[in-house]
Amino acid sequence: MINGREPGRRGRRLKSVRTERAARWRPTQLVTRAAVLAALTSGLAGCGSGDDEVVVTATPAASPDGPQTSLTITVDAGDDEPPVESTLACDPTGGTHPDPEAACAALAELDAEAFMPVAADQMCTQIYGGPETATVRGTWQGERVDASFSRQNGCEIARWDAAAGLLG
Repeated sequence: MINGREPGRRGRRLKSVRTERAARWRPTQLVTRAAVLAALTSGLAGCGSGDDEVVVTATPAASPDGPQTSLTITVDAGDDEPPVESTLACDPTGGTHPDPEAACAALAELDAEAFMPVAADQMCTQIYGGPETATVRGTWQGERVDASFSRQNGCEIARWDAAAGLLG
């Protein structure tokens, strides 16, 4: 190729890779824009008719009168026994957790990162801490929580230890 031309062919330039890519993406972008426009116009089609009243409300995860923390905690010891499930509520403290006061105090010490999974690219020591697993589901400080815990490596053991007051 010399100056964008094939040897032996006169006057015919090769398309650049950039031009070919742009040509491929244009229809996709057009379809995407058309879909967004259609969704917006169909959503607005019913507005302003005057006959129908549309009420939109936002519902918080927990009511202002109820507890801002309401969790279901399931701990499996990894033996032949069935998993143990308990509930926990804070402010007011209650539930079937063996020690709800201590668990709520432990929760007060935690931050949201305690419920985040270990990042896929996180380097963790390959130390096995045992077969125990646990799940925590529900609402914590008004936010939805769905966290899993294990003791399969150093990172998971650290998460388990941080939440030990909650997990029991």
